[in-house]
Amino acid sequence: MELRDWAIRILSADTLEEKLFSPDQLTDNEPGASFIFSEPVRPAGMQFQRHTSRHKLPSFHEHCHPDKRAICLHRFAGHELLAVEIMAHALLAFPQAPPRFRKGVASTLKEEQEHVRLYIERLQAMGVRFGDMPLYRHFWAYVPHLTCPIRYLSVMSLTFEMANLDFAPQYGESFAKAGDAESAALMQRIFEDEISHVSFGFNWLKRLKAPEENAWDLWEKSLPRLVTPVRARGFIFQEEPRRRAGLSDEWIQKLKNS
Repeated sequence: MELRDWAIRILSADTLEEKLFSPDQLTDNEPGASFIFSEPVRPAGMQFQRHTSRHKLPSFHEHCHPDKRAICLHRFAGHELLAVEIMAHALLAFPQAPPRFRKGVASTLKEEQEHVRLYIERLQAMGVRFGDMPLYRHFWAYVPHLTCPIRYLSVMSLTFEMANLDFAPQYGESFAKAGDAESAALMQRIFEDEISHVSFGFNWLKRLKAPEENAWDLWEKSLPRLVTPVRARGFIFQEEPRRRAGLSDEWIQKLKNS
């Protein structure tokens, strides 16, 4: 299947099975012209809902309650589904991007699909069906800003996925303390994959930038107006996974002090 056809199939899917369809063989012989979905089609009951202050994630001290952990996992599953859709958007929006870049986005998309499946399995084991709780626009609100590969990498790989290098282990530790080894193991799996996703973003930012450009400065100026470097880190800053992702010590210290 062509990458373009696969991306269209994902963004126009009205069932979860179609959203998570992952062909064994993918080609990129006909990337076509740039094609933009203003909003992804969603399965019944999974449309974007308005997010309010009442819908905050449960506090860490509440993780001793299974229903509170389930709320967290459901929200994270929603984030992963958004990532699937935004990566499909990137394949359609940037047909002239380097073939290896597009192949890397497709590979990451497949991993995000697997993350959704893993969250769904864990939620089912906890007696919760994915879609029973609200799902939000969140990352999709930034899609109009993703007008080139560098902006895509800056927002997705190097900001939202980067922040998960802090959040995933923090939630995993909290779930483990609550005696939920299965959810903790899932967060560890997500964490390990996020390291490679951040590495992909950092390496391609360096490849796509002009020789005279500074990578940090380019990243910072490529973010939307209301998104600052602070969004790329969590409450407890983790240096080691960022080193594993290939970030320079200079970048890590700038982010730590931002």
